[in-house]
Amino acid sequence: MRRLITGIVLFFLVFSVIPALAESGLTQKDRELLIELKVKMGEMDKRFEQMTSFFYILAGIFTSLVVAVIGFGYWDRRTIIREARREAIEFIDKEGMLRRVLDALREFSGTDSRLADALRRFNLL
Repeated sequence: MRRLITGIVLFFLVFSVIPALAESGLTQKDRELLIELKVKMGEMDKRFEQMTSFFYILAGIFTSLVVAVIGFGYWDRRTIIREARREAIEFIDKEGMLRRVLDALREFSGTDSRLADALRRFNLL
């Protein structure tokens, strides 16, 4: 307990006596240094503002590039799928086995009325 009281008294003594002993007020040199510090801090603030705006510009450019690349990829994929589908349908229509079978059924439907009726129901004749 005695140590606690001694510590508290010492604390108040140090923080009340030392400032009273210190020189009061600022000298002219101190004021000049503070003004110089304030000017340099203002310059630093401007520089940080420039850097921040530069980072915003870079973020905008990066975002634009990412959107453009994703858009191009989507467009290209859609175009390729559409073209592949068209080519596949052309191949099936021209050279596919299904086309030849359908031609044979149409020819045979001339002699078989039941087959002709079935092909008419599905709009194949």
